Amino acid sequence: MRALTEQDIRGSFINCTKGEAKRLSVPRDLDQRPWDDLDFLGWREPGAPDRSYLVTEDGGRLTGVALRFQPARPGFLQRSMCALCLTTHPRGGVSLMTARKAGPAGREGNTVGLYMCTDLACSLYLRGRKAPEGGARFEESLTLEEQVARTLGNLSAFLGKVAA
Repeated sequence: MRALTEQDIRGSFINCTKGEAKRLSVPRDLDQRPWDDLDFLGWREPGAPDRSYLVTEDGGRLTGVALRFQPARPGFLQRSMCALCLTTHPRGGVSLMTARKAGPAGREGNTVGLYMCTDLACSLYLRGRKAPEGGARFEESLTLEEQVARTLGNLSAFLGKVAA
């Protein structure tokens, strides 16, 4: 992924107003991100534990979505798998991320959801740059490029549902 600026990020959101995009918290360490290892930029809102954001290049243009999720419940010990990168995590490592749909459907309260790594570090898990805490990556016969293509295909399908 190419390096993004704060202006790039704020202008990319499809499921929130310009005012909401202006007020959201953009990571301050953009110049330190491992852009060559990222397929998308994902981060959590520091002041709101139930909000995350994701920005990717989809169809040749930047697409950003605001996400919400339910924090992990105490005592919930089930393992879950991310639907984007297929990494498994124990309790709280995967969350159902919901995004308000774009346009009139979103204004009516319609949302779509997908189970994703709570920290949105899918790209780093795929490349072995980050190990899932207490989780695992399955050994696959697919090459890294094929795994990345599958992950981006899964993400594109989700973004298509948000935009529809």
